[in-house]
Amino acid sequence: MGIEVAVIGAGPVGMAAAAFLHQAGVAVRVFEANPERAWQSRATTIHPRTLELFDSLPDEHGSLAARLVAAGNPVPATHFAALPNRLSYAGLDTSFPFVLLLPQPETERLLAEHLAEQGVVVEPGWKLADLTQDEQGVTIVSETGDTRRAGYVVGADGAHSATRHALGLAFPGTPASTMGFLADVRLERPPAQPHNWDYERGSYSALPLPGGIYRIFGHEPGDTGLTPEEAARRQAQIPDEAELRATLKRLADDDFGITEVLWASRAGDTTRHVEQYRTGRVFLAGDAAHVHLPAGGQGLNVGVQDAANLAWKLAAEVRGRAPRRIIDGPQSYDAERRPIAARLAANTLAQAALMVTFTPGGKALRDLMSDLIGRDGDTADELRGWLSGLDISYAEDGSLVGRRVPNLPLADGGTLHRALRPDRFTLVAFGTATVPEFDEVVRSTRDWHGLAAVLVRPDGYAAEVWTTDENLTTDWTEH
Repeated sequence: MGIEVAVIGAGPVGMAAAAFLHQAGVAVRVFEANPERAWQSRATTIHPRTLELFDSLPDEHGSLAARLVAAGNPVPATHFAALPNRLSYAGLDTSFPFVLLLPQPETERLLAEHLAEQGVVVEPGWKLADLTQDEQGVTIVSETGDTRRAGYVVGADGAHSATRHALGLAFPGTPASTMGFLADVRLERPPAQPHNWDYERGSYSALPLPGGIYRIFGHEPGDTGLTPEEAARRQAQIPDEAELRATLKRLADDDFGITEVLWASRAGDTTRHVEQYRTGRVFLAGDAAHVHLPAGGQGLNVGVQDAANLAWKLAAEVRGRAPRRIIDGPQSYDAERRPIAARLAANTLAQAALMVTFTPGGKALRDLMSDLIGRDGDTADELRGWLSGLDISYAEDGSLVGRRVPNLPLADGGTLHRALRPDRFTLVAFGTATVPEFDEVVRSTRDWHGLAAVLVRPDGYAAEVWTTDENLTTDWTEH
């Protein structure tokens, strides 16, 4: 079969899935409904864990992560619910202790360049109309009647996913009850504070993007408490420059000298996620599987992490060497990633409540949460770990198995994340531990939880750990 995996959708998640699959040796092709790449900015935030995953994709810039960082604006802190006190990333155990602000069109351009250099084909203007599957593969059909055959399909085609509709899957959740504004603009006099909130007027934020552009977003009290029908009508009313100026003047007595509006839209708190990520040979990832308020820039990041989790497992299945536990068992794509979507839904709904409860009680709650974050204790650590993606774990009962392994320095001068291979596991030895022969063995110059060795999955999580080298005689073929 010429196409082993067909990816539907050439947004960041679809292209990331294709990049990971290609690096694992899978024949992959991407099909995109739009004839031209979207120019709307939408997502602007790339968190540390996503950059770590992209760091395992080598290219002529060293890695895809290096390529993105060179184009973006690294910021050492992020916000939760646009609260005044921000979460510092400076002390995180990662090679990327910052939020990378980068408009989505630029992220997509760099991903597309990476795929082109790797020889991965992206077909624009190919809109999925239907699909059927059997025991040998999946037949996909475009709206023009073009038919293709693939072994598997990954649907990464957004909130209105044609893949999800073709599967007949429900998309349960809650409709929007709030609908704010967002836009990318140029400003003559940016506000002194990035986030501003008043329970009588509303909220507005302005975050600097590369190239002198600012992402502005916010809500007025009248933007909340909407019926689904009211929210839908509001969403269709895209604000123009005059409306953005008027809104900012109501919120801040100043339009901050808007000189250009590059893009504008509205964003609500619609929150949904599918109840299964896999149907036969078809998988869903990113917004095709979960949608939510775009709070903290988590959508793109969780979607890319979906792609990384899926790619190595699907590559193993394509090659016929995947154990049952990663196909439909406790370490399967669905079993590991669906709970992450549920947690994402809960945290974005909580942020929505903090952002748009324009009452004295809402102000008191914001002050309380901001104060807890400002103390930089357990609350800040929990939120920082979740937003950065570094504390997302598949472990149970406090085990190290299923936890992210940091970017350990290696004896050969390299780093663990650059050494990871999407088509195999990597055995990391510590200290003087004696290890048996294995396809990929590296030795760390730094300790991690006092272990003798850790077997690391292609997506950077621990598959197995050993406290001594006395029992390093496991049958490695099971991995």
